[in-house]
Amino acid sequence: MNTDAPELIWPSFLTAEHRVLEIQTKLHRWATGDPQHRFDDLYNLVADPAFLVVAWDRVRGNKGSRTAGVDGKTARYIEAEQGVEVFLAQLRQQVKQRSFQPVPVRERMIPKTGGKLRRLGIPTTADRVVQASRKLVLEPIFEADFLPCS
Repeated sequence: MNTDAPELIWPSFLTAEHRVLEIQTKLHRWATGDPQHRFDDLYNLVADPAFLVVAWDRVRGNKGSRTAGVDGKTARYIEAEQGVEVFLAQLRQQVKQRSFQPVPVRERMIPKTGGKLRRLGIPTTADRVVQASRKLVLEPIFEADFLPCS
């Protein structure tokens, strides 16, 4: 699958969403058609501009995007100060070069009913975007193994 795209040309969300859906359909079809199929080079899909744009949209639309990780950056901060395209370009470069390293999560203690506390880990926005992109790539492959009632 050819995923090379010019470095600084980012697709619109609708174009990216359409491309991601097409690729997810192919991945699901391959996984369903041959359960022994070996998927090579999925790493490039995680770094694909369309996958990163869709992942950013999902992270940005999530209520948790208002909470900063240990780096102190929220989605709004990235939009206002850094710029989404610059942020995604840097993230893409790190993923492509395989130098991306997730940062330890920020922990908060959340009260539960009954007076107990539970830990809540808050990842950075960059970690969330890469996780969302990975999920977009892996989900159609693993979904092929589940029964419709699962």
